[in-house]
Amino acid sequence: MWMRTDPFREFDRLTQQLVGAGTTSRPVVMPMDAWREGDTFVLEFDLPGVQPETLDIDVERNVLTIKAERPPRKSDGEVLASERPTGLFSRQLVLGDNLDLDHLEAGYDEGVLRLRVPVAPKAKPRKIQIQGGQSTEQSQVTTGHGGDQHQSEVGPADRGDRERSDTPA
Repeated sequence: MWMRTDPFREFDRLTQQLVGAGTTSRPVVMPMDAWREGDTFVLEFDLPGVQPETLDIDVERNVLTIKAERPPRKSDGEVLASERPTGLFSRQLVLGDNLDLDHLEAGYDEGVLRLRVPVAPKAKPRKIQIQGGQSTEQSQVTTGHGGDQHQSEVGPADRGDRERSDTPA
């Protein structure tokens, strides 16, 4: 399961709007959507104008790091408006132990990076089979001492163990 651990994200977004583009010391945060499709978590990141060869995706333990770079436009002409962020984009996510990060898949199409992370087999719900005894023969055994007695049912396996412990060695 995906866990959000960045309490200052909204502050960073507001600062980015006021200050502008990202630098290597202060990367731009990339917008993300996340949802679950059956046994797979899907993450999408908007990275329009980013070349696929600048994408870098790393997984270390359960931390997913995504980096990308959009260089500034090189033009001899006069810039009239520059609203699209350029520079380094970075995002780190702490993912839960119930995801199988060894089988993470990544694709990039039309400026959208899509990651598919399957749920780990150990985290999937499963049915536990209950094994029954080999015999349905039951007997009652009285335990306790003095006036404090308890009755319980004991199957053949329990009776056999007790019979062996009662026999002299």
